[in-house]
This record gives sequence, structure tokens and C-alpha cells, in this order.
Amino acid sequence: MSDWKIDRWKFYDITHRRHMLCNPTSLSKLDDVIALLGLEPGARVVDIACGKGELLARLAERCGVSGVGVDLSPFCIADARKKLAERAPQAKIEFVQMDGAKYRPQRPESFDLASCIGASWVFGGHRGTLRALKGIAAPSGYVFVGEPFWIKEPDPEHLKFDELTREMFADHYGNVRIAEEEGLVPLYAAVSSGDDWDRYEMLQWFTADEYAAANPNDPDLPEIQEKMAHAREVYLRWQRGTLGWALYLFRKSASR
Repeated sequence: MSDWKIDRWKFYDITHRRHMLCNPTSLSKLDDVIALLGLEPGARVVDIACGKGELLARLAERCGVSGVGVDLSPFCIADARKKLAERAPQAKIEFVQMDGAKYRPQRPESFDLASCIGASWVFGGHRGTLRALKGIAAPSGYVFVGEPFWIKEPDPEHLKFDELTREMFADHYGNVRIAEEEGLVPLYAAVSSGDDWDRYEMLQWFTADEYAAANPNDPDLPEIQEKMAHAREVYLRWQRGTLGWALYLFRKSASR
């Protein structure tokens, strides 16, 4: 399903309208990490591919952080700005619509927390993401990512049907080991449950159907429905027992 005629950001906006987090994790797991971080007021945070800005909004509400959210989707940036204005209007957080791979901070190694949750494609994969975030995190700062992992060896038919390769992802151990190879200290991981995955995937089915009922004349509707049927087949037939997902928290060594 690599052929896209519909604007992909429109597609993701439609299918994720009921999601607060655009990843297969839960708010409680995200809150666990936020509590562990213990960031002080004024701490600087950057979130690459920030989605609807939920991480930054929560950090602004609870910790008084400042920082930047970057995302390529105009829909996500609009949602993030609206959310922040409603929940933390005094927060010194800027949302920027651009390719996260091209983002350059005014000062390198200046963020207390550098994150990219569930969008390692921005930097060409897990290792590339860790390297990029390490380059903008301050010495002893945090690197926070969300990444899939293989629970078991994927079926070749699964890989072919969903246009994946085995090398796209490591296993859970591999995700942590890659970070260690990059000089990062593993601190915590929150692995998604089957319920987390089901809610993330199935809520997209519900929302797409809801949109179809309200917009029967949208010329993009056949493609939306075709892509959702494909995603549903992949998830139920293979992905649910094969692909895991986790939030990973690392610390950058003071010497790197």
C-alpha cells in the first residue's frame, strides 16, 4: 500500500481524530515516564514528530518546561497549538511545521530532553534517531523514543503483504543494545500491551467508518477505506502477535 493519492496527512488526521497519542501506548505509561523524568521548571524539551503535542502539553502542565515541537503534518501542528493554548497558555513552547530531520536547534546539545516517539522513519531508523537526538540533548540529558520491535520472527508473507523487511526493526533486546552501542545509558522501558495495540488500531477503524458516514461524497473515501481494510488485515492476521512496541528512556553520558 505504498501508493498514495490522498494527502497522507489528511488520511492520518481522519484516522487519528479520536487519539490523544498517535502511537500504540497508553497515557498511564507516558505518565510513568514523565514522573521518572522529574524535570524542573524551565527545563528545555524538543519533541521531533510531536504529533498532537500531548507529551509537551503534559510536561508544560506538570513541570513547567519550555521547548519546541516539530511535525510535518499541518493538522497535527494545528491540534498541538490549540491544545497548548487551552491547557498551558503561558508555556514557552513553540510548534514548528517542518521535516524533523532538518530541524537544527540554535545551540547544539542544549535540550534536557530530546524525544521522537514512534517516528524513527524521520531519521532512517532506530539507530539514526538515537544519534540525531543524542546530538541535540545536553550532556547527561535524556533521550526518549518510541520504537517497534519484533516479538518473533515475522512471516515472509507478512513482510511481503505489508512491504516490510526483517531489518527494519530489531527485537526488544536489540533496541536497547543499539542505544548502548551509541553510548546511551538505558533507564526505563514501557512495553505496550495487547490492549494498547488494540485500542490504537481499532480506534482507527471506528474513526474511519465514522468519517465515511459523515462524508459519503469525499472523493478520497475509496482510498481511505481500501487502506483501512489493508491495515485491518495486516493487524489481525499477523501483526498483533508479531510486532511489539515500547517507550524507551535513555540518558546521554556526560562525556558524549
